[in-house]
Amino acid sequence: MANQGVNDPINTGRRRFLTATTAVVGAVGAGFAAVPFIKSWNPSARAKLAGAPVTADISALEEGQRLVFEWRGQPIWIVKRSKAILDALPTLDSHLRDPLSTNLDQQPSYIKGEFRSIKKDISVLVGLCTHLGCSPEMKAEIRPEPFDPEWKGGYFCPCHKSRFDMSGRVFQGVPAPINLLVPPHHYENDTTIIIGVDPKGAA
Repeated sequence: MANQGVNDPINTGRRRFLTATTAVVGAVGAGFAAVPFIKSWNPSARAKLAGAPVTADISALEEGQRLVFEWRGQPIWIVKRSKAILDALPTLDSHLRDPLSTNLDQQPSYIKGEFRSIKKDISVLVGLCTHLGCSPEMKAEIRPEPFDPEWKGGYFCPCHKSRFDMSGRVFQGVPAPINLLVPPHHYENDTTIIIGVDPKGAA
């Protein structure tokens, strides 16, 4: 009686079913295990806060407009400047604290001069006032303003009246001590800016 069933015919159908079921359950389990791994390929919120690059599509950006992106928890302003604004920038040097933008703590080494940009018409700035971190208002039109009757376009912080031109250069006699910061960035192509990564070969 102890050997009863040892020589019984094997139920091959049941064995195939159990084998297939085990394989399916194993595959599903592997799939669930892979989800966190695959998700880890994308930058997490913590990685983005730490400085993971941000891709900015500027294909729809028109003259006088601003796009806002977030990098390292900060607003990044990308503005397409008009020819009139570009022509006005050199005329403001005598009103500015650091017109040549020589301080490399305020922008990468490849960002210099009155335009403070890689492409003359596209400005990329950290949109926080360098006084107390407020968010300045963009006043991009060349026209008299209550705070400056000879305004040539730029940024005005209503909190403590700091002023910056359309390159983010700070005016003299205002609370903000330095220019608006320029983040590291480069152009992947004519319509795509990578924020947070310097151009290849940049010092």
